[in-house]
Amino acid sequence: MVKNKFVADYQINASKKIVFQYLSTASGLEEWFADEVKINEDKAYIFNFDGEDHHAKLASLRINSHVKFEFYDPTNPEEKDHAFIEFKLEENELTQTLFLKVIDYSDGYDDEELTAIWEGLIGKLKEIIGG
Repeated sequence: MVKNKFVADYQINASKKIVFQYLSTASGLEEWFADEVKINEDKAYIFNFDGEDHHAKLASLRINSHVKFEFYDPTNPEEKDHAFIEFKLEENELTQTLFLKVIDYSDGYDDEELTAIWEGLIGKLKEIIGG
C-alpha cells in the first residue's frame, strides 16, 4: 500500500515543557492521542485505537523539541517502509509563538481525512493544556 505524508502546523499557547510531556509520555499521549498507551518490556509503545493495538518504537527524541514514533508490524520483521508520526515543537523567534508540527506518514487516509483527524486531536490537546 502506498503511504501518504501529511504535514501540518498548529499554534499552541503553552510552554514547550508542558506540551512535550503530552507528546512523549505514555500517560500524556493517552490523554489526547490514543485510547490507551502502554510501554512493554522491550521499550516498545503499544498504541490502542478503537480496540486495535499498533506497535511503535521511539525512533528519535530530543527533550522539549521533537519525538518520532515508528510503527511496525511485530508479525512482519522484514517490513521496511514503516509508518511514522513525528511531533516537532518550533518557536517563532520574533513572536515567541509555539507551533506543533505534525508529520504523519501512513496509509489508509487521504489528506482531507487526515486534516479532520488531526484538527480533532490537536483540539483535544489544546483543551487539556489550555493552549
